[in-house]
Amino acid sequence: MEAKIPFSPISHQLCRSSSRFWNTATNLPFCSPVSYPYLIGSSSQLRARHPLISFAVTKVSLLHDLGATGAVLGGAYALVLSFESLTKRNVISQRFSRKLVHILSGLLFVLSWPIFSPSKEARYFAALVPLVNCVRLVVNGLSVSPNSTLIKSVTREGRPEELLRGPLFYVLALLVSAVFFWRDSPIGMISLAMMCGGDGIADIMGRKFGSQKIPYNPRKSLAGSISMFIFGFIISIGLLYYYSSLGYLHMNWETTFTKVAIVSMVATLVESLPITDQIDDNVSVPLATIMAAYVSFGY
Repeated sequence: MEAKIPFSPISHQLCRSSSRFWNTATNLPFCSPVSYPYLIGSSSQLRARHPLISFAVTKVSLLHDLGATGAVLGGAYALVLSFESLTKRNVISQRFSRKLVHILSGLLFVLSWPIFSPSKEARYFAALVPLVNCVRLVVNGLSVSPNSTLIKSVTREGRPEELLRGPLFYVLALLVSAVFFWRDSPIGMISLAMMCGGDGIADIMGRKFGSQKIPYNPRKSLAGSISMFIFGFIISIGLLYYYSSLGYLHMNWETTFTKVAIVSMVATLVESLPITDQIDDNVSVPLATIMAAYVSFGY
């Protein structure tokens, strides 16, 4: 016995949107089963179709995310190569190049998240990007296969073991933000904004205008801390607005500015503490930001 197949949500929405069109011969809705005999079938046929549809959607998402992962990996590699080229040609200094990579790599990674599919697994594909870099840093840091160009581009003193500290913590922060917070939480976005943008710009401004030191930490400057707060706040708001405009976040902007300012202040204060020898800034800053943002936003 044949039975009418109930519309899927997609079919139902299509029919609703086209309900203004009518079959003039039968005076029936354009999407009615009578007008479209292929919507008639046995219930067993319906059950057989659903796994096929699910498989097709999964396959499309998989290919989408694989392509996105490849594109982001390629972009990250191209970014590093570009600054290496500028350094070799003496266009910019090694130190400035390293800091620009620090600022741009993480922020561009966050900005790339929307190109991944809406699937639940998309975050894990995005996390492959920092994971690949993590493995690369460990291999070179342990001198298993040292890459002198990589070592020079991301370390301060050019020693392989440095890769296992700041740079490794940096990519781990990217990985944690993608896996645990992703596109539907402001916490990961703000933590990376403060670590990459705020802390990165603070170092540049501190070296250039940092004659006045912080009383409790002579290794940090007042100009650097002020820059970290201002730029960390601006970049955080920019990321939240970016994801809100794309529909991933729904922010109450009347309170968001205040919350982000508080989180930025907490991260700035932690970064200014004389604890760099005990805990790297790429650990203390994102960790403090995550905790403060969780208290402020709750998700």
